[in-house]
Amino acid sequence: MKKVTFFIVMLFSVALVSYGATKKKGAKEKCALMWFDAEANFARFSHPDSIDFYLKKIKSLGFTHAIVDIRPITGEVLYESAYAPRMEEWHGDRRGNFDYLAHFIKKAHELGIEVHAALNVFSAGHNYFDRGPIYSNHPEWASMVYTPDKGIIPITQQKEKYAAMINPINQDFQKNILNILKEVVRKYPDLDGIMLDRVRYDGISADFSDLSRSKFEAYIGEKIAHFPTDIFEWKKDAEGKDYPARGKYFMKWIEWRTKNIYDFMALARKEVKSVNKNISFGTYTGAWYPSYYEVGVNFASKKYDPSKDFDWATPAYKNYAYGDLMDLYATGNYYTDITKEEYHKKNRSVRNETDSQPQSGIWYCVEGSCEKLRGILKENKFMGGILVDQFYTDPSKLSKAIEMNLKASDGLMVFDIVHIINKNLWKEVEDGMRDGGALK
Repeated sequence: MKKVTFFIVMLFSVALVSYGATKKKGAKEKCALMWFDAEANFARFSHPDSIDFYLKKIKSLGFTHAIVDIRPITGEVLYESAYAPRMEEWHGDRRGNFDYLAHFIKKAHELGIEVHAALNVFSAGHNYFDRGPIYSNHPEWASMVYTPDKGIIPITQQKEKYAAMINPINQDFQKNILNILKEVVRKYPDLDGIMLDRVRYDGISADFSDLSRSKFEAYIGEKIAHFPTDIFEWKKDAEGKDYPARGKYFMKWIEWRTKNIYDFMALARKEVKSVNKNISFGTYTGAWYPSYYEVGVNFASKKYDPSKDFDWATPAYKNYAYGDLMDLYATGNYYTDITKEEYHKKNRSVRNETDSQPQSGIWYCVEGSCEKLRGILKENKFMGGILVDQFYTDPSKLSKAIEMNLKASDGLMVFDIVHIINKNLWKEVEDGMRDGGALK
């Protein structure tokens, strides 16, 4: 059958949740997390009664966690901060005159729901609206991206990318975001956890700044004669599509970028736990591990060696796996094929937001993804994530995706409540939660 390429947009890079916190409580049921995106829900949840209503709604359906986005990709925040601008309005709607996160925590705890604050980490602006700190006062934070047609440019000039991403090794920005993380944990002592999103490079094209070049040269102990082509060079395939042709330093570059993300994760965990040792430290990533090296992320266990399975991994790559650092991990099983049997019949290829090229294989259905993730995460738990708007044209498959994630992974993450509300998909959610065993 002819392959079909699906371009899947990750709206939030996926939500990692604190499974550890649940384990401490001795609970045997699986976690079920509902994501509340900051921008998409800004108007609706600027009213406390709306928060109350929908928290009661998700509780009635068996959800155990509310993942509340308080730092969207704009780099603004939804609380009073000493380190970041507060989001006062979105598309003409003004924020409510109350403490947004504090109200979520109070009401959710009354209902027996955990609250984990989600923050987009390495993003500080929205490229569609030229909005955020990267535009207002910190243009130097912008990641430098190596493009096929324009060469190396700031990501703020790459308008097809909605998130204005940061170079993860920028020390000034790291100091800023770590201060924000500690501030949130200190300001909200009853918060159950934090969930980090977009802890990654923008993609294979990032970051090619002078800073990255000098730091990488120090890492390998030699100067690079031809930069960036000694890393990779953009070329055209037989169909005229751009692809990165690997250079002599490509695999060391991939290893180094992954080390950078691991080092930040280890530091962030240490800093957050220094404020509250009991808070859950979690993250979200995409589930497509075979190509996730393109964003510098190794979310596996250190007990797994990807160099035995993939040609992009050096033997040292496994040393920078951060799965063991996570108390709660959510990952995006953002696939419309649910079972392995269904995938084999359709033989789809998939291109996710962070991929430079389409991918195929058993990873790219919900059942197959969960099976593969078990192998790389070892004893670490993971919540299987769903992107609800993928099922607008076939809502019955939303139920099946929920059921499969609940049965084949260690829990469920649903992104986002706005998609359920807008299309009135509550019945499909209820069916999936019941069939998956989360709702009696």
